[in-house]
Amino acid sequence: MEKAKVWFTKEITPQAMIRMYDAMGVKLPGNVAVKLHSGEVGNQNFLRPDFMKPVIDYVNGTIVECNTAYEGQRNTTKAHRATMKLHGWSSIAEVDIMDEAGELELSVLEGRRIKKNFVGANIRKYDSMLVLSHFKGHPMGGFGGALKNISIGIASSHGKAYIHGAGNEAKIWSADHDSFLESMADAAKSIMDYFGEKIVFINVMKNMSVDCDCCAVAEDPAMADIGILASTDPVALDQACLDLVYASDDPGRDHLLKRIESRNGVHTVEAAAETGVGIREYELKEI
Repeated sequence: MEKAKVWFTKEITPQAMIRMYDAMGVKLPGNVAVKLHSGEVGNQNFLRPDFMKPVIDYVNGTIVECNTAYEGQRNTTKAHRATMKLHGWSSIAEVDIMDEAGELELSVLEGRRIKKNFVGANIRKYDSMLVLSHFKGHPMGGFGGALKNISIGIASSHGKAYIHGAGNEAKIWSADHDSFLESMADAAKSIMDYFGEKIVFINVMKNMSVDCDCCAVAEDPAMADIGILASTDPVALDQACLDLVYASDDPGRDHLLKRIESRNGVHTVEAAAETGVGIREYELKEI
């Protein structure tokens, strides 16, 4: 099987984001959704609008997000829009909270844990998607990257609970852990099937706290920044990021790995590969 191509640069600048998009050789057509993480109020680590703006402008994109399924400042459309304004996203591009008007049910073909995925209904407005992910740790998933961004990130508020509960919303915080990770992989499969070849991914390995940008109170990063990676394959992309963490000689590496390994984070990548989201074998092409 041919390996996936993953592009990598150590330069972490807005201009490098554009170069990484161009390196993939894909021009996203039509109305382009740009999926990113708005950042919970109080979080100090999320990637800022001034960093993302040039590549968003480059694809003439609309910033898209969905509401959360837990308490905070992003769990209703009104609160989420206020957070988007507070964090500066609304001032750099149009913002669409995709589940503001409800949700759309997508089928999960050959899903291991879930057979359907509930996403923001406004996904129907978009012809293609650019997924801008902040690679870092996560309290439940072990790490957050491209796969989490298109599964939990694109799910409606109800859909997030459905994935967390591995198909049972009532078990949002109590479902079997590996079943939750496999449900994320299943949800990611439905998004890849929805967009086909009209979705591409950029991961930024910067501000790599053990905590996600969804945490209002997050730990400061212990590990040094690594770079920016891009691929049309989210499985290969997340795998490459994990491999770069393991290969690092930075003294903070073990702290991040402890979080990832304690949550069996790699299992999301394993499950996504088995489900056909993408492949783990890749060729790293440094720019």
